[in-house]
Amino acid sequence: MREMVSVIMPAYNCAGTIGTAIASVLAQQVPLELIVLNDCSPDELDAVMEQYRGDPRVRYVKNEMNLGASGSRNRGVRLARGSYTAFLDADDWWDAGKLERQLAVLKKEQVVLCSTGRELVTAKGERTGRVIGVPERITYRMLLRHNCINCSSVLLRTEVAREFPMDHEDSHEDYIMWLRILKKYRRAAAIDEPLLKYRLSAGGKSGSKLNSARMTYRVYRYVGFGRLKSAACFAMYAANGVWKYARAYLKL
Repeated sequence: MREMVSVIMPAYNCAGTIGTAIASVLAQQVPLELIVLNDCSPDELDAVMEQYRGDPRVRYVKNEMNLGASGSRNRGVRLARGSYTAFLDADDWWDAGKLERQLAVLKKEQVVLCSTGRELVTAKGERTGRVIGVPERITYRMLLRHNCINCSSVLLRTEVAREFPMDHEDSHEDYIMWLRILKKYRRAAAIDEPLLKYRLSAGGKSGSKLNSARMTYRVYRYVGFGRLKSAACFAMYAANGVWKYARAYLKL
């Protein structure tokens, strides 16, 4: 019997997009459970989720207080019953076959984490054709220079997700998590295809470039680097970020 994947989906102000995300999860051809965590959402999320009440694969959980995206993901990981955990934001979606292909890569490469490339889509969900790739082999040293791992693309061992929960939501908490994982486990794998459709939105917490820069600098401080090393890592990160988006938009 194949091992189960627990898909963790924080949900806040997403009643208009979560249906597409859920459909992409339930279309995956692997044993799975989907844990949707309502983070005190003020919209019509309850009404949207009512249609999934009879599906045993869907677990709908309500937070008693707002935990934020990272707190909701951590709660979902604690509730997970699968051997593997995947993260998906409620405004993104996956291609068919994503999880099956990632499970094969994890086992073949004997790593604990696998990500994928992504295609950028508009806030309305319109595909742009602009793709951000990912190296098929990711090391800790590479990740220091550039966070090539998108949270909604990740599949990892559940025990590893529990070992390194997300924290410091005033920074890029997922980046901190990946760095801590790779510092211990040395490398990760990826599928360099846009199996994730990533919705662009200016409303996210890192929508401001200046704010995102501050958050990235904090990442290096939170993982224990001094000011000079943090500044050096940030300089490399910024240079790689410019090149990444230039390639995506120019379709090089």
